[in-house]
Amino acid sequence: MSEADIQLLLTALGGVMLLVALIVTRIRMHPLIALLVVSLTVGIAAGMDIGSIAGATVAGAGHTLGVVGVVIALGAMLGKILADSGVTETIADAILGRSSDRGLPWAMALAAFVVGIPMFFEVGLVVLLPLIFSVARKLESKGTVKGSTYVLLGTPVIAALASLHGMVPPHPGPLTAIATLKTSVGPTMVYGFISAIPAIVLAGPVYARFIAPRMSVRPDQALLDQFTAGAQASSGTATTATPKARIGVGILVVLMPAILMLANTIGETVLPKGSWGAKVTAFLGDPLIAMLAGVLFASIALVYLRGGSTGKLRDALGASLKPIAGILLIIAGGGAFQEILVKARVGDAIVHLTQHFSLPPLLLGWLIAMLLSVSTGSATVGIVGAAGLLAPLAIADPSLNVPLLALAVGSGSLFFNYANHAGFWLVKESFGMTMGEATMTISVIQSIVALVGLGMVLLMNLLPALPS
Repeated sequence: MSEADIQLLLTALGGVMLLVALIVTRIRMHPLIALLVVSLTVGIAAGMDIGSIAGATVAGAGHTLGVVGVVIALGAMLGKILADSGVTETIADAILGRSSDRGLPWAMALAAFVVGIPMFFEVGLVVLLPLIFSVARKLESKGTVKGSTYVLLGTPVIAALASLHGMVPPHPGPLTAIATLKTSVGPTMVYGFISAIPAIVLAGPVYARFIAPRMSVRPDQALLDQFTAGAQASSGTATTATPKARIGVGILVVLMPAILMLANTIGETVLPKGSWGAKVTAFLGDPLIAMLAGVLFASIALVYLRGGSTGKLRDALGASLKPIAGILLIIAGGGAFQEILVKARVGDAIVHLTQHFSLPPLLLGWLIAMLLSVSTGSATVGIVGAAGLLAPLAIADPSLNVPLLALAVGSGSLFFNYANHAGFWLVKESFGMTMGEATMTISVIQSIVALVGLGMVLLMNLLPALPS
């Protein structure tokens, strides 16, 4: 490991510390400005060509907005339709009526587990935010729960979505590890589900019971009003004056994006590669297309076919973007910071560092993915780097359980999601959290998931390997 590598790692660490200082100290800089300032500062300090720093910052912000931002915007529109038509209130009433206060975190974890199987983390969270806010707002009004009801119900959702996103195909992280390590989807999926269940339980309902009473988190009122029915009902701003939709129709609307993504998963498994059917399911299962189809289906099923006002629907969809505009820009800033860290080759310095370790392959894969993800803000970089580094070993060592290695890499990439991750900012801004509150939720939740995943990998490695 060279002196330049050490300097680069110290620069990355200093950048994160500077970012936190700009946001939480008396300076109180807006997160977007702070992220852009730190991105430029780290680029200069890391010795990047000064002519490429601004371009990398713009490219990182633009890429993140393209991948995540448009999907979040469509999710906000879908949430607005669901709230204004009374669907989220109907589903929330059904959940509250069938679950005790103590059982609600488990019910939310189960809902997120079902939705999260085909959905990326950010997409699943955006889809479930209206349900989280509606149930939490009703529970809050009962006054029977100490602390933040939003953290109590949001924590299990975050845990379930994160566990599936990092451990279970067809999510991109596990699939990338499987392809790079040249192993099979089936055993990796089985191992992933087995590991995800205890991770969801410990990082979700169990941790929620511990952390929620100690927090007073409450989302911004404008976002609450958008995603819940109470404000619209009292102010008369609902998009329709028709009766509430039936719960069956509402659940179908909520699950429409997930159904399309699941169809893509099935198509990848059973249809020949390059076939017309595989191309169609891949197109429909793309997060952007699936969310757009969800918005269109909700508009037709909940407004057009029920005689709702199309003018009010258009106005409501436009209004739905206002509360999330700041969130989208902050997420873009996080993407800019991530891109600078990648372009500065912080990942290479981490790889050089890990080459000095003498550890078992499963533990080494987890550690490399963790260090790369934490330092660069990209779970994908963590997975690609760790899997690529260990791929020769996976081929050369016939005794190595390669599906478990893929799972170890995916689990490690989840550890300590922080200020250089777009998901961190999505959770922080959606729930109206401070930096400290977001750290105690999403950062700790994903760390628990990652550690449980590692523990399960090491435990299952003691058992006979599944047939590939």
